[in-house]
Amino acid sequence: MSTQALTYLFVGLTFSLYIGIAIWSKAKSTNDFYVAGKGVNPIANGMATAADWMSAASFLSMAGLIAFMGRDGSVYLMGWTGGYVLLALLLAPYLRKFGQYTVPDFIGTRYYSNIARLVGVLCLIVISFTYIAGQMRGVGIVFSRFLEVDINTGVIIGMLIVFFYAVLGGMKGITYTQVAQYCVLIFAYMVPAIFISLLITNNPIPQLGFGDKLIGSSTYLLDKLDQLSIELGFNAYTDNTKSNIDIFFITAALMFGTAGLPHVIVRFFTVPKVSDARKSAGYALVFIALLYTTAPAVAAFAKINFIDSVQKVEYESAPDWFKNWENIGLIAWKDKNEDGLIDYSSGNALEGIKPKYTNEQGKYGERKVANRPDYSNKNEVYIDNDIMVLANPEIAQLPNWVIALVAAGALAAALSTAAGLLLVISASISHDLMKQMLMPKITEKQELFFARCAAAVAIFIAGLFGIYPPGFVAQVVAFAFGLAASTIFPALFLGIFYKRLNKEGAIAGMLAGLLATSSYIIYFKFLNPTINNAEYWILGISPEGFGFLGMILNFGVALIVSNFYSNPPKEIYQMIDEIRKP
Repeated sequence: MSTQALTYLFVGLTFSLYIGIAIWSKAKSTNDFYVAGKGVNPIANGMATAADWMSAASFLSMAGLIAFMGRDGSVYLMGWTGGYVLLALLLAPYLRKFGQYTVPDFIGTRYYSNIARLVGVLCLIVISFTYIAGQMRGVGIVFSRFLEVDINTGVIIGMLIVFFYAVLGGMKGITYTQVAQYCVLIFAYMVPAIFISLLITNNPIPQLGFGDKLIGSSTYLLDKLDQLSIELGFNAYTDNTKSNIDIFFITAALMFGTAGLPHVIVRFFTVPKVSDARKSAGYALVFIALLYTTAPAVAAFAKINFIDSVQKVEYESAPDWFKNWENIGLIAWKDKNEDGLIDYSSGNALEGIKPKYTNEQGKYGERKVANRPDYSNKNEVYIDNDIMVLANPEIAQLPNWVIALVAAGALAAALSTAAGLLLVISASISHDLMKQMLMPKITEKQELFFARCAAAVAIFIAGLFGIYPPGFVAQVVAFAFGLAASTIFPALFLGIFYKRLNKEGAIAGMLAGLLATSSYIIYFKFLNPTINNAEYWILGISPEGFGFLGMILNFGVALIVSNFYSNPPKEIYQMIDEIRKP
């Protein structure tokens, strides 16, 4: 069977499974919709948490970034995995003992204020929609390449699928759908990694193949990558180019942002007991480790295969995968020296970085771009970071069924996280805004109706973010983590471990973190992208890492402002003591 036919088959089967689970697990109450009735098995919750957390950024974009950034890309590995451990050990058990439905619910109760609750909802919505942008872009990329539909059409199809099982099943439907999605995504990630590891190093374990010798050679894989990188004008693959301070701040922003992600935190509300929350955190860590320990190997395999397959190759005889991705606009070639050969090296191939295609073909049949060539370097190839994991099986010439499997896995990764994020948005609007603040007398049936309506609206907005994404998948997600670090994490951490923090301090801190971090990101990424470099950054900290500085600002403002107002009521002290009891 052709790749496209197999992709339709695999995607159709997995989508049917997701829809079947949604119908089986239809939420009949707000308890089902928000926290799956608090009856999820720890192992199942561990799988669901892993799927929720390992988004399109983990599956699609992370290995691509590591492939092109080399050692600099390790910040994503360190930040995300470290952050999960921090969340699982530091916050999750206490928040599960609190026992309510949402993160803003904790903030509103702990800080005895509906204004604090409202600020929590605002922060959550900003974080979640920023995160969703990356997931929906990932969905669009998969559909456009393997099902040969427009990226925007792919986003819309993804919206419809998520709409069905998120709106119908709520957290109950999402949880068991995510269990299935985890099985699909991890199988889809590991199978090609094992295949390619065998082809390149003859080692069936990708994590070991990463540090092994190339087949028929005494040269180690990483040494070969270092050599190729230097020959092409890049820094050595195993060297870092970012400043140590930026590496530290990005890693910290990702770490503390992970610990503040509402869609991951709420997963620990779905198990019966606090002890089950701890168990599910451990299981999730094991499930997450399977992908995260494999990602560096996948990145290295992809980079070496990519260079070998295109460097100094005549465009007319370029591999099919290159032209396939070119056709959907995620690869471009500009023949700067007019020799008909593909020349990949350091630097931007085009002015404006991203290609703007015309409807014409070039001299050799390539898609023409309106961009002027960037003659400051010899590089002729633009390649989107987000395609490397998807393209890797094609580059390695693996069987069609493996390529189709990866497509289904990528969709599973993107949809699982998108659904989790949409649910927390929906729950915050229906429970925290409607039930707790605006319409406290509504019935459970009415609250459930508002929750589903909110989910539907959120899915529509998420689709728009997917059609007009602000960057590569992992970069967009990094912004979301930075926002979570600078807003939600300090409020949760201080709320549990610092009894004297009052509502005024918490509100001021969250607003300070949100405004500072979002302003910094917007300024450098959207208003003045031409000066987005270390020369102009504050203390040399990139927008991806500024969330940690925003977090420090949040802590400082919260503690200072608290000193000017009275201590929290005695019942808040009692509540914290109860939460802290083992």
